[in-house]
Amino acid sequence: MFQQFTKPAREIAERLGDNILALIATLHVLFAVSLIATLLSISPAHAASDGSCGGKDLIAEMQTSDPVRYAGLQKEAAAIPNGKGTFWKIEKAGVPTSYLLGTMHVTDPRVLAMPKGAAAAYETSKTVIVESDEVVDDRKAAATMMMQPQLMMLTDGKSIKDFLKPEEEQKLAEGLKERGIPLAAVSRMKPWMISSFVALPACEMSRKAAGASFLDKKLAEDAIKQGKTLKGLETMVEQLQAMDSLPIQFHLQALIETLELGDIVADVMKTTTDLYLAQEIGMIMPLMKSVSEEKSQSADDGYADFEQRIVTDRNRTMATRARPILDQGAVFMAVGALHLPGKDGLIELLRKDGFTITAVN
Repeated sequence: MFQQFTKPAREIAERLGDNILALIATLHVLFAVSLIATLLSISPAHAASDGSCGGKDLIAEMQTSDPVRYAGLQKEAAAIPNGKGTFWKIEKAGVPTSYLLGTMHVTDPRVLAMPKGAAAAYETSKTVIVESDEVVDDRKAAATMMMQPQLMMLTDGKSIKDFLKPEEEQKLAEGLKERGIPLAAVSRMKPWMISSFVALPACEMSRKAAGASFLDKKLAEDAIKQGKTLKGLETMVEQLQAMDSLPIQFHLQALIETLELGDIVADVMKTTTDLYLAQEIGMIMPLMKSVSEEKSQSADDGYADFEQRIVTDRNRTMATRARPILDQGAVFMAVGALHLPGKDGLIELLRKDGFTITAVN
């Protein structure tokens, strides 16, 4: 099966090995990128000196341009269970205390710093849980991906060029070139794989290419270095299958709309990062749903399907697999922050399993 990949494509796959979590998280943002732009007057992002990739805060702009809508978002976010906080204590009678950290799968130094108390909790843990423990070995992860090319590649002889208009193809080529990737190397990849390259700001891709670890990967790497037990809740193949289960048209729409926005992607990344750092996780989903309402019913249906398969279904899998590990205590569990809030979020699911979970900050 390896022969289906050209040499440049194999190199791309290796670069993707530690990006699967970030890639999946990106789609949370991707679907809403162009929709946000329909509500706000946005200019291209500019570079920043704080470790971020620049961009503007779209929530701050909404407060000024559409305060009524912003008030509605605040109200909806306030009604989401466990919508505030990224760092939580997990307790159960008879076992040492464990902790749960909602992460963001990026290399931003502000995210890597973690909230107050998290570093100390990590040091005292004996077991570390991440979404996939395969993130610690880039080449092994890439090999695993390449063994099931049907999850990543268009296997019917088509390429992404068959789905794009000439001007869209040109924008894609330019966006990939900016990130050091030739279109020819990824042209037979499925739209959602290609989307991951252009949906993340170029500076984030550059940091990853230079070897920077995103938070989940760093926690996993440190666990091995410190002799802790490392556990994963999913395999990368399972994560790829979840993404591939969505219709190709959904992913194609996300790719095309992202191409049309160009540098505005950095604004979306900044907005979601700022919400994360402010521990306002409950605001992210309402923002996406709100802007989705500006589009057709079919777009709304697509988002609902995405949320079910990529968030809700995986929440249940994570909770089921985490339960016996947490029963042993002294665990530091780190998963994407969007898996925590809501009535179907990890926190509520674990509470139903008998754990007492409280916000640390």
